[in-house]
Amino acid sequence: MPDTAAELALRGKQLPREERERLVDELLESLNEPATTELDGAWAAEIERRLAAYDRGEVLALSAEEVFAKARAIAK
Repeated sequence: MPDTAAELALRGKQLPREERERLVDELLESLNEPATTELDGAWAAEIERRLAAYDRGEVLALSAEEVFAKARAIAK
């Protein structure tokens, strides 16, 4: 007979802390897989759109130094 969620939770609580953290991460990741796949596709399309705009000269690129300087200024 398959283990119930309660039995699995009890067994999981007996694992060392690092293993419990890994188990939780893997379970949460499995719940988010459909959303992650959808988001990955959306981000890929957005990256392509932004690169095309850059290639057409529609946007300017900032150096990493400029970006980090602006971020530091905002964080103050």
